[in-house]
Amino acid sequence: MAAQINPRQQQIMDKAQQSGFVAIESLAREYGVTSQTIRRDINHLCKLGMLIRYHGGAGLPTSAENTAYDTRRDRLLTEKQRIATLTAAQIPDYSSLFINIGTTNEEVASALMAHHGLRIITNNLNVAYLMSAKKDFEVIVASGVVRHQDRGVVGEATVDFISQFIVDFGVIGTSGIDMDGTLLDFDYREVRVSQTIIKHSRRIFLVADHSKFGRNAMVRLGNISELSALFTDQPPPTEIIEIAAASGTEIHLPGLYQNT
Repeated sequence: MAAQINPRQQQIMDKAQQSGFVAIESLAREYGVTSQTIRRDINHLCKLGMLIRYHGGAGLPTSAENTAYDTRRDRLLTEKQRIATLTAAQIPDYSSLFINIGTTNEEVASALMAHHGLRIITNNLNVAYLMSAKKDFEVIVASGVVRHQDRGVVGEATVDFISQFIVDFGVIGTSGIDMDGTLLDFDYREVRVSQTIIKHSRRIFLVADHSKFGRNAMVRLGNISELSALFTDQPPPTEIIEIAAASGTEIHLPGLYQNT
């Protein structure tokens, strides 16, 4: 297999192995070549079955297991922070909200620290630790099994606990978004929690950076059409925009609000 790829393509594979995703524009800047050149490299690697194309880049061809938490936390951090700022701006002081598992969700929690009087229910111990430092916040931690890799709390006890509440906003993440609008994830236990949050929130906010569009995962969480709003850092693919328009799902981008 190695003989079929050139040194730059091997380096692209190394980066994908390290971070789980490579962005076309970033690679073009790094190597001083055009985006078209990087696309040809990625297309070649995809034909060999070494990568899978996603919106804006490519990733490893797996749908069974997510990238390690530490890697996900640091990847596209600036983009996640922009998404978090957008999301926090739509949540008023003194609101009640769910925040579930995910690195972008944790950035939303950070962006909300300037708010007042929030009541937060979360199955993310990282979120609980951060937000409990604010004296005028009330933080409720869901019961359940703690995942060692990311301190997320999952399981039937978590679902039962969250089912007791109705909140103003549910802030959720996802591991992938199919081009038919399907939201995908890797852990069926986490999906059950997210589905319960959707049912028990007056407004549902999905926070997802551009690498999630077209990314594959094994478990169906829901659909774009079920959301109140999608917060992302780049314009979604046309298929997603059309689904959002048909269902009335808002799309929020840095510097642009699109009421579909």
